[in-house]
Amino acid sequence: MLILEFILCSAVVVLCGTKLSKYGDVVAEKTGLGRAWVGLIMLASITSLPELITGVSSVAFVGAPNIAIGDIMGSCVYNLAIIGFIDILNGRRPLFLGADRGHLLSAGFGIILIGVAVFSILSAYIVPVFGHVGLYVPVIAIIYIFGVRAVYYYEKTELARFVKEGERERELRYPGLTLKKALYMYALNAFLIVVAATFLPFIADDIASATGLGHTFVGSILVATTTSLPELVVSIAAVRIGAQDLAIANMLGSNMFNILVLAVDDILYTEGAIVARISQTHAVTGVIAIIMTGVVVAALTYPPKKKVVGVVCWYSALLLLLWFVSFLSLLAASGQ
Repeated sequence: MLILEFILCSAVVVLCGTKLSKYGDVVAEKTGLGRAWVGLIMLASITSLPELITGVSSVAFVGAPNIAIGDIMGSCVYNLAIIGFIDILNGRRPLFLGADRGHLLSAGFGIILIGVAVFSILSAYIVPVFGHVGLYVPVIAIIYIFGVRAVYYYEKTELARFVKEGERERELRYPGLTLKKALYMYALNAFLIVVAATFLPFIADDIASATGLGHTFVGSILVATTTSLPELVVSIAAVRIGAQDLAIANMLGSNMFNILVLAVDDILYTEGAIVARISQTHAVTGVIAIIMTGVVVAALTYPPKKKVVGVVCWYSALLLLLWFVSFLSLLAASGQ
């Protein structure tokens, strides 16, 4: 029954996450916000909604901070592994060939934010705490806001171009949808995701107890897999229509938002600084996420013109290998 409940919640997250992204795109068109901004910031935040709700539910209702942080760090690794996966789906053309170099900015801020999170976990007992909130909370918030602002201004010229294209395409792409209907469907799917994601940590907590795998493993593997499914679905769809920059921006932006979720979880966790109540195994996952982001930076800086073997690039193979290493390290930790 636990597995069936988990599958049901996962199905709701995937289905509604896909529709949420679609109607978010409609709202962007009808209001003239432009798809570039949606891909860089809004879409990343939308597809990361399950991580936010699952984290809030884990710390506020279940009292399972390891599930919350495991979901965050595990999702960062999954998002980067998804880049490797969609590179393979992109056929013989490397995903990063011709990609916007502005993604380097998002990747850079992602490294900084994950680095702050990892440092905070490793130095949990010496981090200054105000009330029950760690100093890293305002630090993460400031870096995230600065990063979003920097990405926006860097892409300002491109944003204007996409807005003009959106004006020409608006009625052709979504002729049967009004802004009112799009807003209603957006709110409905967001609500369903909130409900499903709220139940996920309760089910994960029971699965951890029933299997003996522990909250760290279940949060980092099982829950993180489920909450990363919207990113996977949206990115595959983006690649299929030739919007590689949308897919890349979604993954890197989602990782930035995920670390912001850690700050939110810390505020809602009233038993003290959350990093002092979790396993330091999460720091290992975070380090692997940093290394994987470094691989993305290298590939974006000097993208290969062709793939090494068939449809596999060196960076896609390395990203998937690092994800597997992360899985093995968590499995080994759960057996201790």
